[in-house]
Amino acid sequence: MTQTNPSALDTHSATLGVQKIRTMIEGFDDISHGGLPTGRTTLVSGTSGTGKTLFSIQFLYHGITQFDEPGIFVTFEESPADVIKNAHSFGWDLQKLIDEGKLFILDASPDPEGQDVIGNFDLSALIERIQYAIRKYKARRVSIDSVTAVFQQYDAVSVVRREIFRLVARLKQVGATTIMTTERIEEYGPVARFGVEEFVSDNVVIVRNVLEGERRRRTMEILKLRGTTHMKGEYPFTITPSGINIFPLGAMRLTQRSSNTRVSSGVKKLDEMCGGGFFKDSIILATGATGTGKTLLVSKFLQDACNVGERAILFAYEESRAQLSRNAYSWGIDFEDLEQKGLLKILCAYPESAGLEDHLQLIKSEIAEFKPSRIAIDSLSALARGVSNNAFRQFVIGVTGFAKQEEITGFFTNTTDQFMGSHSITDSHISTITDTILMLQYVEIRGEMARAINVFKMRGSWHDKGIREYTISAQGPEIKDSFRNFERIISGSPSRIAVDEKNELSRIVRGFQEKGDEES
Repeated sequence: MTQTNPSALDTHSATLGVQKIRTMIEGFDDISHGGLPTGRTTLVSGTSGTGKTLFSIQFLYHGITQFDEPGIFVTFEESPADVIKNAHSFGWDLQKLIDEGKLFILDASPDPEGQDVIGNFDLSALIERIQYAIRKYKARRVSIDSVTAVFQQYDAVSVVRREIFRLVARLKQVGATTIMTTERIEEYGPVARFGVEEFVSDNVVIVRNVLEGERRRRTMEILKLRGTTHMKGEYPFTITPSGINIFPLGAMRLTQRSSNTRVSSGVKKLDEMCGGGFFKDSIILATGATGTGKTLLVSKFLQDACNVGERAILFAYEESRAQLSRNAYSWGIDFEDLEQKGLLKILCAYPESAGLEDHLQLIKSEIAEFKPSRIAIDSLSALARGVSNNAFRQFVIGVTGFAKQEEITGFFTNTTDQFMGSHSITDSHISTITDTILMLQYVEIRGEMARAINVFKMRGSWHDKGIREYTISAQGPEIKDSFRNFERIISGSPSRIAVDEKNELSRIVRGFQEKGDEES
């Protein structure tokens, strides 16, 4: 990320009395309303493997490379060589920064022999070393990883509180903006191991790595930023090849533009049912039981984009590339040819291969690189398995929000559990986020299974309210007339209405209308 006339300070916060220093960690400056309070200590607490060390190193690295602010990294657990090696896997050359005199790694590993008298234990020598390094390198940022390591052999809480307080006070005195990591035992238990660290620190950030179903989900929560504002609650994040990436979904605003331009679904009759096609940069959801033709509609939608020279991406989570290509070819769609022309990209993955945050990050990265005008996800229900409703909804908000921001038309599918009859699309928690909903289902007509399609919802446009018969042939989807002589199609138990009965109903309705006119 490049900066024009970069400044680490958030000027908006400065006018309110508390200056903030930008971390440039993707998403964190959004949820913290500008970054970390300048000259203060922030406690980053989490269980093992939550990304605390990575957060503290990334904070220093961005400070040096983007704002020319020297930094000090104090390590209690890892050797400087290991710290440098681990950072290199994210593309961060710490050794180069050390050679340039912009970074100093202070090895503060505790004495393996320990202290004989706990009451006499203090961090005076360490504090002096840190202060000397700050002055020598003119450091603006400091990361200490982690204070738990040096105190883990002591049980005297009063000693821990006293020494951490002394350390924090000295760092504040020299004006350093500091991140101090600490461990906690449980994801939703006490904030820190000793129970006092959070009271000594000005700011507290909690990172979690929770097992939900069969997948882990990383989240970050700002518990407090003393004297300033921040966003409340947990925000999902993932660890990418370039570091921590937080998804500040709560910071998203419904400010994206709405287009009146129409794009074709690839099916002429469906375009007519939608009043002329889908709106560009809208989100379409096709929901129905397995085999009702959702993937076929997606395929036609993508093919239409390629036919007019636009790029499209298909994110598939239920079928392999070979299976998708074979099925599309049977409908006269050559996916392989479209890919060779550089117009189509197909990405297949098992939903369980990564967490939702990782899938979201991949989707965003591929969109940014390929720059498509249309995307499709087949299917959302596959990604919803084994995760909480809240996590799934946040994922969908992230995808739809990013698609609208980039003015991309999105077509998603959702497979329902109910094979026959009506089903609730609100159970998927995505119906309110989408702009157009196509409902596909099986119905039994004249002793045979038939497919039905209807435009259940379309924001901002007239649409056909009819429930139409939908067949699949070698040429693809064929949408026919409405089931005019049947009722209760949606319920899955259609019954035929006799012509005489229909005429009688019409006569009764006209009679009521005429009577109403006379009374008025």
